[in-house]
Amino acid sequence: MKLLVCIIDDFYASEVERDLREKGYRMTELASTGGFLKKGNTTFLFGVEETDLENLKAALKDACLSLEEKKKRKSKNEHRYTSFLVDASHAMPFLS
Repeated sequence: MKLLVCIIDDFYASEVERDLREKGYRMTELASTGGFLKKGNTTFLFGVEETDLENLKAALKDACLSLEEKKKRKSKNEHRYTSFLVDASHAMPFLS
């Protein structure tokens, strides 16, 4: 099991959430400001099996490109999202 931490430009956040929920992905959305990428971003946490990781990455990309096509414009930022992949076996349990 992997944890994908995905910091998405707010321009794409609603579309990504809707599209990925429709495709059956479960996620946690975090309110995030300041720090790493400053304002204007939403952080999503995805728990995903390693075998489905490439499908999730493709779904993220497709959701962003689909929105750009619908709106006939790109986000003002040069990147759509930044993601970090963490092996869930390294996660510390909150309760022992």
